[in-house]
Amino acid sequence: MEEINQQEPKSMERCHIIAVPFPARGLINPMMNFCKHLAHKLGDNVKITFVVTEEWFGILDLAPIPPQIHLQSIPNVIPSEFVRSSTLDFETFLAIVVAEMQAPFENVMNTSEPVTVIIADFSLIWALSIGNRRNIPVVSFWTASSFMFSVLSHADLLTKNGHSLDHSSDCDDEVINYIPGVSPTRLTDMPLLPRGNDPKFNPEMVAFTLLDKVQCLIIPTFYELEPQVTDTLKEIFRFPVYTIGPSISNLDTTINQHHQIHDKKKESATIKYTNSEELYYLKWLDSQPINSVMYIAFGSTVSISGEQMEEILSGLHESGVLYLLVSRGAGYLTSGIHGGGGGDRDEKTTSSRRLVVPWCDQLRVLCHSSVGGFWTHCGWNSVMESIYAGVPMLTFPIYFDQIPNRKLIVDDLKVGMKVMNEFGAKALVKRGEVEKILRKFMNINGEAEEDVNNETKEMRRRSSELKDICRKALAEGGSSDTNLNSFIKDILHFNGN
Repeated sequence: MEEINQQEPKSMERCHIIAVPFPARGLINPMMNFCKHLAHKLGDNVKITFVVTEEWFGILDLAPIPPQIHLQSIPNVIPSEFVRSSTLDFETFLAIVVAEMQAPFENVMNTSEPVTVIIADFSLIWALSIGNRRNIPVVSFWTASSFMFSVLSHADLLTKNGHSLDHSSDCDDEVINYIPGVSPTRLTDMPLLPRGNDPKFNPEMVAFTLLDKVQCLIIPTFYELEPQVTDTLKEIFRFPVYTIGPSISNLDTTINQHHQIHDKKKESATIKYTNSEELYYLKWLDSQPINSVMYIAFGSTVSISGEQMEEILSGLHESGVLYLLVSRGAGYLTSGIHGGGGGDRDEKTTSSRRLVVPWCDQLRVLCHSSVGGFWTHCGWNSVMESIYAGVPMLTFPIYFDQIPNRKLIVDDLKVGMKVMNEFGAKALVKRGEVEKILRKFMNINGEAEEDVNNETKEMRRRSSELKDICRKALAEGGSSDTNLNSFIKDILHFNGN
């Protein structure tokens, strides 16, 4: 692609963008939100065709989207979202997606009106060749942090220095100090890739062998959060890099709703509910004291063993902490001792000290005044939403970028605590440890030592400060808003070619 001309065109035609996300909840959402931001900015000057499988079409068709965004389905050529997390590891699923989705996507291109630009998940490497053949610019959408992109794009340096991201060696305490833009980091705080960082064995790494073909990169972080590594990426790569995050659903009306209604200084956070599914858990939150509820969610793909969940639930029960837990329907959550939340939603759940739900609008929950903490697997979307809401995090990473995200939360930003020092699916946290960290985190022990009280107060103060920085980045004239405007000018330039 030619060097992008930053001059704004005198006139423009309607842009037609085809967007294709990786077919997983945590990767679809940030791209959809980015497309919503583009629609909000460009109005009738843009049409966005959002390509998903038939299964995802059925899921997304239930949610409101701007009229400029049109869902386009392709056949279900990949395993179902509802079974693949329990039957396939991510690397195998990725290989299937890359192999099977290209042909149906090309069929969409063949029958579509002329396309201005393709926005594709970074891992969908065939989008680059399709765009090249058709002379259509391709924007690569990366769904993690700038830190992660720098680490994985310099995997050759890791190999050269004898380090592997499979964490199989005995040198986890060694410090990695040679990744451009990344401050010295222990190997144990680096990403966990079970198949290592060699693209011959790990499909996750293949896209990084094609960096010379990348034309433009979108990262859903905000500059103030990762200034050093973001600046370095812009310096060392020939393609433009835009940090536009957090990539959350925050159109003007939603931002105003959050700011005006979910004010942490107000005791009440009752909102105008949009449907009965939201009514029961938001009504339950309304009935709880300010900053008293621990919100617990481990993402859409992370699987927690039954043994570990039993320890977590027992620790929660013993701690006395109020909690809202998102579960995908595991049978071990129905036990009465843990308050499974069965029965009539509007009555029984609002009188209980705990609530278990199969799904919730996470951002709205985090912005609710009664939520005082977020027990999270540290996926990037969850980290960004928690920062936006100003809610401190209790970190429980399993793999991939969740490991360095924990370091960012706990050690660098100091807006969270660790549940455990170890990580991974085999690590087991006992109920006594769960109880202890919960009581410390939520600061509910009346006999707590003064230094513990000070630690939690400082954590919450920092969370509030970071929230303000984050929202300023998204606001008009902020760093993410400015970068989004610059990106839009580049789209208009594409249209002019």
